[in-house]
Amino acid sequence: MPRLDDVNEQSEPPAAGVEAQGDSGRIPAPRARPLRTLVHDLLTIERDPLPRMSRPRWLARLPHAVVIYAAVFFGFLTPQQMGEHYEDYGGIPLLAGILTGAAIVLAMFRPIGGWWLGQLAAGVAAWSIHDNVGPGQTWPWMPSGFLAFAPVLLLVALRVPPRLTVAAVAVPIALTGLAEVLYKPEHSQSSVLTALLLFGFVGLLGYALRATRLARGKLVEQETITEEERARRTLLEERSRIARELHDVVAHHMSVISIQAQVAPHLVENPSEELKENLAGIRENALEALTELRRVLGVLRSEQPDDPANPHHPQPTLAELDGLVDNVRSAGLVVTTEIAGIRRPLTPGVELTAYRIVQEALSNCLRHAPGSRVEVGIAYGPRELHLCIANSAPTRPAPPSHGAGHGLLGMRERAGMLGGELAAGPRPGGGYEVSAVLPMDPETKKD
Repeated sequence: MPRLDDVNEQSEPPAAGVEAQGDSGRIPAPRARPLRTLVHDLLTIERDPLPRMSRPRWLARLPHAVVIYAAVFFGFLTPQQMGEHYEDYGGIPLLAGILTGAAIVLAMFRPIGGWWLGQLAAGVAAWSIHDNVGPGQTWPWMPSGFLAFAPVLLLVALRVPPRLTVAAVAVPIALTGLAEVLYKPEHSQSSVLTALLLFGFVGLLGYALRATRLARGKLVEQETITEEERARRTLLEERSRIARELHDVVAHHMSVISIQAQVAPHLVENPSEELKENLAGIRENALEALTELRRVLGVLRSEQPDDPANPHHPQPTLAELDGLVDNVRSAGLVVTTEIAGIRRPLTPGVELTAYRIVQEALSNCLRHAPGSRVEVGIAYGPRELHLCIANSAPTRPAPPSHGAGHGLLGMRERAGMLGGELAAGPRPGGGYEVSAVLPMDPETKKD
């Protein structure tokens, strides 16, 4: 969870000396917000667990093990030093040792909470040994107290913003100086300088390690973004290459077919009306194919081909089914359609998938079952859309097909992407049948 300091450090502070005029005179601009934010952060003991090491994985929990070892070590060392060096025995030294170890462990999960508990442990120890401090002995910090509070301070500096780290270092130093001014025992040695040097060094070390970790994270994030951009650029280049090949090869041949179909009636003396009609149908289909090809090329060249707002995005719907069926009928197939249920608009993905399945199934009938009768059935259920395209046995041999046999695979992939199912196979009485079930509200396909 981001701290308030993280947000405040990114914004510029109010300009110094800015004042507002009021009826009663010059009023200084408010400057208490940064201090209020700092105090709020010091009083917020939110959870912020110590992260594991990323490499090597078998040492991922090594920092946690080191912290627990330090907690146990200083938990025993504190009462021992209070007894041996300050002749202070009993329950208070034991309590100080427990608080010291607990502060280090707590700082591993809640750094600010551990920081407060560590200062409480130091205060309990200082109060307990106050009357037993001899010449040359430090107060309010014992030698072990400095070392026990250092890991707590390091754990804080590793996970809080720099301003909060400065406060975490400055507060115990200031309290140390205040305690010495008010309650310092006679002949005792000052501990302010030692606290300043040790705590300042630990704070700088934690700040440097935190900055290194954040910089490494930013670098990894930038490398990931760069890799994604490289993959995206490669994909766009490949799609542009495919678009160029489609335009140079397919569009050229379709244009030639359209022109030849237009010119052919003029090359024959007294062409029949049937010939003219068939040639006009060929030209119309060629022009429609060119239009569809241009829309597909627009998708391939677009950087966001899945955007429904893309004007080049081909999205035919079942509302255009009549035109598709009429086109197939003009090619010589007998096609009947039957729609059951309440016809209603569906999501764009379902509409497009249903249209493409029917289109591919009818194309297969044209190629592999010439002269057959085709039945197209569409049933609108409460939650599913049912499709069935069935043809009878062909009345004449099918010409050789130059297709790659990817039609059924493409239909299955389209249905599967929506969470639907598609089945295809020969009918018992001859012919072929393709049936599909598509959900009305498709969910994202899971891996």
